[in-house]
Amino acid sequence: MKIKDIAKAIEAVAPLRCQEGYDNAGIQVGDDLATVTGVLLCTDVSMAVVDEAIERGCNLVVSHHPLIFKGLKKIAGRTQVERIVAHAIKHDIAIYSAHTNMDNVPGGVSFKMAEKLGMTDVEVLDAHCDGDTPTGSGVVGAIKPMPAVDFLRLLKATFEVGAVRYSGDTTGTITRVALCGGAGGFLIDNAVAAGAQVFVTADMRYHDFLENNDRLLLVDIGHYESEHFTKEIFSDIIMALNPDFPVASAKNEKNQIQYI
Repeated sequence: MKIKDIAKAIEAVAPLRCQEGYDNAGIQVGDDLATVTGVLLCTDVSMAVVDEAIERGCNLVVSHHPLIFKGLKKIAGRTQVERIVAHAIKHDIAIYSAHTNMDNVPGGVSFKMAEKLGMTDVEVLDAHCDGDTPTGSGVVGAIKPMPAVDFLRLLKATFEVGAVRYSGDTTGTITRVALCGGAGGFLIDNAVAAGAQVFVTADMRYHDFLENNDRLLLVDIGHYESEHFTKEIFSDIIMALNPDFPVASAKNEKNQIQYI
């Protein structure tokens, strides 16, 4: 397979037109006509991930977060991004990212979160139309009824969270959940309007908690933690092309935000 074949398969699920205007999904580094020897999957591209790709004989890294997000005017080794780009180019490692386009499509990041929690009747939280397909941010759906405190424990175990930040009433029973992978504070009103008792996302501000703790249970599980299962989406897409193709999740990847 060529890199362009894998890019085409990913973009069939998450078209580039579905990314937000500020984003930079797609090929980050490399020649999309190159033959792929193996694929290494990650959430964030780091020097350790590129080194692992070299060691494993994988010449393509597929990430959720783009390595090149802001404009890159030079590659002089003065920043971490410049050093990673130079290292990847030197070793013929291509890098491809699917970010907000994978956030905004059915079967994408938030749908994967819902799947991990065993949710049913899942639909897009802030829906727009892409032809006949509802696209947009976040999801909402039903979950097996459980006490709110047990739901918080489920989140912590499922998403391997070091610490859950939350505010709101924890004395009730959770039956309807809204989710958004990554920074989803802009969807709080949507979650309330959809009848969710809890909204799970990341990067919540202090005042987001204060201003909404009488409306619903608001939970911040961490940005990386909310999205690291995206690698499973990538794996399923690539394995559907060829179940024998060498695809692996990076072992040397770690959350850049640590807990103590």
